[in-house]
Amino acid sequence: MLEPRTAEFVDDYGVTIVYDVWSADPDAPQRGVVQLLHGVGEHAGRYGAVINDLTAAGFHVYADDHRGHGRTGLRQHGNSEHLGKLGRGGMRATVAAVWAVTEIIQREHPDMPLVLVGHSWGSFLAQMLINQHPDAYDALVLSGSALRTPTTLNAMPLNARWKGPDATGLEWLSRDETVWEEFRNDPLTTEVPLLKLFGPLNALRLYGRPRRDLIAMHGGRDVPILLMVGRDDPVGGPRSVHRLADAYRKRAGYTDVTTLVYPDARHEIFNELQQDAVRADLMAWLDKHVPAQERK
Repeated sequence: MLEPRTAEFVDDYGVTIVYDVWSADPDAPQRGVVQLLHGVGEHAGRYGAVINDLTAAGFHVYADDHRGHGRTGLRQHGNSEHLGKLGRGGMRATVAAVWAVTEIIQREHPDMPLVLVGHSWGSFLAQMLINQHPDAYDALVLSGSALRTPTTLNAMPLNARWKGPDATGLEWLSRDETVWEEFRNDPLTTEVPLLKLFGPLNALRLYGRPRRDLIAMHGGRDVPILLMVGRDDPVGGPRSVHRLADAYRKRAGYTDVTTLVYPDARHEIFNELQQDAVRADLMAWLDKHVPAQERK
């Protein structure tokens, strides 16, 4: 994989947001740009295999470490003890900073299709961005997502299903034990639960639904959406994701909505035992929806 260009900007609250840019393989047909949004307690550096496939297929990839997370969090807090805490401005400032990355992409690649890819918390941020700026993105991919309501987004301990005397507490991530070990040993991750990291107010700001008539706000253009989820994902799971798909169809008006459910897979499908098949499905969907041609 090509080495990324690392850049940064300062948000409205004085927090330095660190992001990476991977250029598309120069030998591949130029396809577009992917903006990748990571989940809670982690960072953009955990998506190497996905980024490698995307750049090889002709996509530029932009991925920031969100507020309080990864390198941004280290700069923000001065140490790793408070990783995951959003800081002043909270969730709203986090969404604004991610939108600022979108604006950077629009300036640097104004004529290329832009695909928004979000995992877990990143998928919730992506849902918020689509609600606010439906005309900014040409395709949406959500993994490990959920319909963001109190009854469809699990607020209970995520490892409850695998609780036992020998449990590590990270079984909910993947069936691959090396994923647990790597997550625990990563100096840029934290296992502190979301509610404790964000606090009640910012956690409540996660709730919401796709806005009504988004397709009309987007000038009638149908944004294709791919929802990918593990069958045993405790965050939302297939039931919640199917309800999210229905909401995008019935509330937002989008018609090109695809849901893929992976048997036996848990939350991090890009780190699951069948991750090769997951990435292949993603690339096949992108081949269909974002071919090598100029943005219209």
